[in-house]
Amino acid sequence: MIPARIGRDAQRYGILIALALLCIVLSIVSENFLTSRNIINVLRQTSINGILAIGMTFVILTRGIDLSVGSVVALVGVVSASFATTSAAGFIHGAPYMPLIPIAVGLITGTAMGALSGIAVARFAVPAFVATLGMLSAARGLTLIYSGGRPVPALTDGYRWIGTGDIAGIPVPIILFGLVFALSHFVLTRTRFGRHVYAVGGNPHAAKVSGLPVRAIRFSVYAISGALAGIAGMILAARTGSALPQAGVAYELDAIAAVVIGGTSLAGGVGRVTGTVIGALLIGVMNNGLDLLGVESYYQQVIKGALIVAAVMLDRSRKTED
Repeated sequence: MIPARIGRDAQRYGILIALALLCIVLSIVSENFLTSRNIINVLRQTSINGILAIGMTFVILTRGIDLSVGSVVALVGVVSASFATTSAAGFIHGAPYMPLIPIAVGLITGTAMGALSGIAVARFAVPAFVATLGMLSAARGLTLIYSGGRPVPALTDGYRWIGTGDIAGIPVPIILFGLVFALSHFVLTRTRFGRHVYAVGGNPHAAKVSGLPVRAIRFSVYAISGALAGIAGMILAARTGSALPQAGVAYELDAIAAVVIGGTSLAGGVGRVTGTVIGALLIGVMNNGLDLLGVESYYQQVIKGALIVAAVMLDRSRKTED
């Protein structure tokens, strides 16, 4: 009885324990890790991947995958920034507009890209891997066409506030990350839609027989993923002060890694957005610690890949035991 309980607790809190141990080790080997400045920096850097990963959680819970989020980040970045630039290049007539306009345009663009993937998956039964891989390529191409392959520079201070501003000393990206987490956690745990997401991922056939709108739910999660990718894209552009058409490359890998490491099953129906956030923090802390220790980025990619494989192996072993 006791060993079984210990095993369940290890599965439930293992990722949190791993994060705590990693922080302890890094605080010992690097005197700069636990400084308030570095902690804020870690949270700020994690916010973009965290927001992407939360959107990815909705998709993976329904047995899907969204490979397009990195390209959507770039597309939303250049489209929204074109409404907020003071550059004489004249991307959009009448720019710059008040910040609410480019933000609204960015949200609409991101949601539309996600919705297109959702239509392909839900309405035409295109495998999620294929549909979102196609969107990855299409969105990147649209980014280059729209921007002419050039960055969108000289963004207004009002627009840049969402990436560089703060409220009561807390950076806005961290606040947005927290709000997205709180809202997503509420939706998945306290609403009918959240229960339906788990039901569709757990057993799509049973969900359909029970009368659940399976197609609508699958469409919705891709639209949500696109909208959150849009928010991440605008934060990234606002932080750097210039929207780059090359932005977001391989961001989908970090997002998927955070979701899988956080305990969400690739088979659908099992997972928590809380675990996703912890997974994103683990990746963020790991990247920051390796940077502080002077480890090259190439090795960081190897370590991250090993973490993903280990997380999937753990998920498979749990299913075998069940």
